[in-house]
Amino acid sequence: MGSALDEEALRVIRAQLGREPHGVLGIERRCRWGYPQVIKVYSLFMREGSKIEPFPTLFWLTCPFLIEQLSDLEGRGYIKELERLIAEDGGLREEYRRDHRDYLAERWATLSPEDWALAERLGLARALRERGIGGIADWDKVKCLHLHYAHHLARGSAIGRWIEKHFALEECPASQVRCAGL
Repeated sequence: MGSALDEEALRVIRAQLGREPHGVLGIERRCRWGYPQVIKVYSLFMREGSKIEPFPTLFWLTCPFLIEQLSDLEGRGYIKELERLIAEDGGLREEYRRDHRDYLAERWATLSPEDWALAERLGLARALRERGIGGIADWDKVKCLHLHYAHHLARGSAIGRWIEKHFALEECPASQVRCAGL
């Protein structure tokens, strides 16, 4: 499902994000027009000068069209609605927790042995082994819809399936392909 990076893809990702992307490993999903939609990032550390910080987001949504739709859903209170459903529905809760476990295992597997050792030395390894999607500590909470939907587009997820069941998220129509103008 993923695809390799080239300079043109990086240029588009920069324009989509409005900044230099950090630690891009590849493109996990492209839209129907061929533009990056979800990227996979080397997610545990962002190196800025000599400062090393954990960055626990493995999949990053880059599509501006989807970002706007998900921002609208967040603004309409759907994070709280999902948290309520997770609290009430044992099946959804277990599926969501499984997503966290799978995400955490994949995120940890992307690290080099040198970074495993560095995480141990810096005292970050425990948090990186325990914090789920997007670095969330409480696995019954939802941090943001963007990162959950990026995870869904890359691997499938309970939150993403719920979003798709209840909302018709769309990609850019042919007359308005946003990334074509970037």
